[in-house]
Amino acid sequence: MSDQTVDDEAIAERRHLVSLAFRMLGTIAEAEDAVQETYVRWYRLSDQERASIVSPRAWLTRVAGRVCMDMLGSARARRENYVGEWLPEPVPVTAFADPRGSATADARDPLDRVSLDESVSSALLTVLESMTPAERVVFVLHEVFAVPFREVAEVVGRTDAACRQLAASARRRVQSAVARRVSREEHDRVVWAFAAAAQSGRLDELVAVLDPKVVLRSDGGGHVSAARRPVVGADRVARFLLGIANKRPEVQLEPQQTPDGLGFAMWLDARVIGVVTLEVGEGSVREVRLVLNPEKLSLWP
Repeated sequence: MSDQTVDDEAIAERRHLVSLAFRMLGTIAEAEDAVQETYVRWYRLSDQERASIVSPRAWLTRVAGRVCMDMLGSARARRENYVGEWLPEPVPVTAFADPRGSATADARDPLDRVSLDESVSSALLTVLESMTPAERVVFVLHEVFAVPFREVAEVVGRTDAACRQLAASARRRVQSAVARRVSREEHDRVVWAFAAAAQSGRLDELVAVLDPKVVLRSDGGGHVSAARRPVVGADRVARFLLGIANKRPEVQLEPQQTPDGLGFAMWLDARVIGVVTLEVGEGSVREVRLVLNPEKLSLWP
């Protein structure tokens, strides 16, 4: 295989690497940085070293995992100084879609299994955010991308047995969160009821579709106005949402399918200025996530 062929094969893995890094880091900007560093390490190899690599995809995946693990430590430090609430970046359902279409895509790639891939949902990314860097890397590599434990162990610098324990711990956290979810149909039904109540402008109607312990988190990143702390309770959340609607009547809410199910894109002057995703319990909204930080809206129109 020629040097150019090997390099072309490596470059073709960029989509795979960005999707992997996004699940580990939670924002597109950080994922892009991780992928750039991964390719820097690829091109630091000699031509002979690159030519000797049997699978560029496997090599790049392992290196990207190490880069992300290093970045997770510093990312946590930055998020401690983040202005207001930090939320993972919401992405459209087509964010990592293969341009070739699923019919010709690699069936082993989890991104091609379904169009609404829950592994990039804000709900799951929030769970991943609660994990240690090692747990998160192990979970994403093994549980999402099916990387064998022996290779995962090389990435995180642990034994196979330790990686299996980390994967089991991470899996329990994810399964606990998944067990609380309702079906996609129930989710969308409740969200439509939420939308109708919000549009009515009536406090009592909106409170009725909110869980009594509902939490609203708003991420402006210090760039735009947003609640600095979570808003808790049906009455407070309802008043907060109706207050936004009254202050910004020019903002249009458009229904939008997201990896979390039905949500909303906030439009102003022909651009998206915010994305709303919701977590639904039995018959009511349990959590509202409102991302307004423009740095986290780069993939929206």
